[in-house]
Amino acid sequence: MKVLVTGGSGLVGTAFSSSKIKGFDWEVVPSPSQGGVNFLDRRKTFEFFNSQKVDAVVHTAAKVGGIKANMTYPHEFYSENIQINTNVLDAAKNAKIKKCISFLSTCIYPDNSTYPLQESNIHNGSPHKSNMFYAYAKRMLDIHSQAISKQKGFNYFCVSPNNLYGINDNFDPNNSHVIPGIILKAYEASNKNKRVLSLWGDGTPKREFTFANDIPDIIAFLLKKKNIEGVINIGNSSREYSISEVANDILSILELNLRIKWESKKMNGQDRKPSSSEKMDSLKYDTNYTNLRLGLKKTTKWFLENYPKIRGID
Repeated sequence: MKVLVTGGSGLVGTAFSSSKIKGFDWEVVPSPSQGGVNFLDRRKTFEFFNSQKVDAVVHTAAKVGGIKANMTYPHEFYSENIQINTNVLDAAKNAKIKKCISFLSTCIYPDNSTYPLQESNIHNGSPHKSNMFYAYAKRMLDIHSQAISKQKGFNYFCVSPNNLYGINDNFDPNNSHVIPGIILKAYEASNKNKRVLSLWGDGTPKREFTFANDIPDIIAFLLKKKNIEGVINIGNSSREYSISEVANDILSILELNLRIKWESKKMNGQDRKPSSSEKMDSLKYDTNYTNLRLGLKKTTKWFLENYPKIRGID
C-alpha cells in the first residue's frame, strides 16, 4: 500500500520516514522550508494531490506548540490549522483518494470531561482555555472527515494520540511541548553553570506519553481495517506521569544536578487527560509500547548527538 504522509518534517512524520513495515510504502512530504508543499496554499495543494498515485493519506501536518505559544498566538493556531486541514482533505477527496487518517490531539476534549476520555464526548463542551483555538480547529478536522465519508462513501477518520515525544521533536524554547521543553531548559541551564531549573506550573498535572516511533505501526494496523468511523484514541495509556516525575527523570538521565523551581503562578494546563483505549482494544491491536524511561533515553541521546542542529534551535 502506498501512503502519502503530510507533515514529514515534524515529529510524527519523521517517525514514518524511518519506519519499515512490510506492505507499506510511506511517501513522506517534507515541510515547505525543506522543499515540500505549503498546504496553506490551496491551489498548490490541489495540484500536488492530483499528481500523486497513492492508496491512502495520513495527515499529520499542523501548526503546533505548547501552552505559551497557543496563548500568545491564538489566531494563528486557529486560522492556519483550519486552512491546512481544509485544503488537504478537500484535495484528497478531489483526487479520489478513498482513505485518509488525520491526527488530532487529546487537547480537543472538553475541559470538564469525565475520565478516561471517551471519543464520543469530544464535542460535548469547550476545550481548556490554554489551547482552545487550536483545539477547535482540530475538532473541525473530525467534522470535515465525517462529511466527506458520508457524502462520498470514503473512509476518512481521525486518530487522537496522547502526548507524543521523541526523535526530531520541536525544541523551540517558546513553542515546544513539555518533554522537549524540559530537555532543552535543563541542558542549557547546565551549560550556563546554573544550579536551578525554572519550569512553568507546579509539576502536578499528569499526562500519558507515547514515543513517536510507535505510531507508524498503529497507523499501518488501522489502514488495514475497513470502515472505521469517527475518532479513535491511540497511544500508550498504561500509566499517567506527573510533569514533576518526568522532569526529575530527565535530569537523572542527563546526569544533571539541578534543583527544580516551579513557577506556580504560571499556567499548569489541564490537571490530567487520561484517554480510553476501549475502541482501539476492540480492534484487537496488540503491541509493546516503548516505556517512558527508554523513550526518554533515546530522545535525550539523539538530542545530545545533534544539538544545536535540531528543530526549533538550528
